[in-house]
Amino acid sequence: MSERPHIPVMMAEVLAALAPTDNATYVDGTFGAGGYTSAILNAAQCNVVAIDRDPTAIENGQALVHEYSPRLQLVQNQFGNVATCVRGEIDGFVLDIGVSSMQLDQADRGFSFMREGPLDMRMGDGESAAELIARIDEADLADLIYKYGEERQSRKIAKAIVNARADSKIETTLQLANIIEKATPRKWGDKIHPATRTFQALRIAVNDELGELERALAASISILKKGGRLVVVTFHSLEDRIVKNFLKDNTDKITSTNKYASEEKNVTAPFELLYRKTVQATSAESKINPRARSAKLRAAIRTGVAV
Repeated sequence: MSERPHIPVMMAEVLAALAPTDNATYVDGTFGAGGYTSAILNAAQCNVVAIDRDPTAIENGQALVHEYSPRLQLVQNQFGNVATCVRGEIDGFVLDIGVSSMQLDQADRGFSFMREGPLDMRMGDGESAAELIARIDEADLADLIYKYGEERQSRKIAKAIVNARADSKIETTLQLANIIEKATPRKWGDKIHPATRTFQALRIAVNDELGELERALAASISILKKGGRLVVVTFHSLEDRIVKNFLKDNTDKITSTNKYASEEKNVTAPFELLYRKTVQATSAESKINPRARSAKLRAAIRTGVAV
């Protein structure tokens, strides 16, 4: 079990953006410990389809299924497959992107370099992080760490990993963390552990997190009914950039033929922005929940335009 509860980020802001109403149907694409799901079900006499690829989350969520029966349906799947998890159009789709504190706290899941455990990092099935770093060549590993971890020393770290695996298999979290720390020692005053960005990169790659997000956003166009709301909370720039670009390409952009012409709305856009700028956590919440400091919320409303 987790050593600390998973505190949902920006709960009040998420509910304000989603605006739950009676008899409506919402999808919580990242169920986790059920924080958003419970809040949505408490906010209105509505229905929720909650999705999570993690079998542990599904098992732990059965108590909520019983508590909110028959308004809650819990589905084990990837949120990128949301279109296959719902029947008909829905009124809202919410995503909280990233790893949960429960997963970080479970040493046997291999997400954290702070605890000894198997180098796994899988939220569901597929290739583990240990299997990935055992087969990938040095150049591709460096590119992966740079792309998904935004790690400037990716080449030095990749070289160290490849050299270490030539001597013995890299199978545990602390084993990998020590290799990275030796290759890129922590500088004086640096609060970020040298392995932080590499572990992030491997987790994203193992679970295809950015691909999942892209597929979920694309699906939102078809599953949301007119007036339906898309609400996404992200925690780092890679995720937020994907959401920002998706909304930029699919919202009611203002267009004009030249600088003298009057501006007009693009009436063919499938979404309109709920907020022109990102919503961020209050300073009070950030003090209580450090995870909220980097969180950004973006939201949009389905226009009903066919695409």
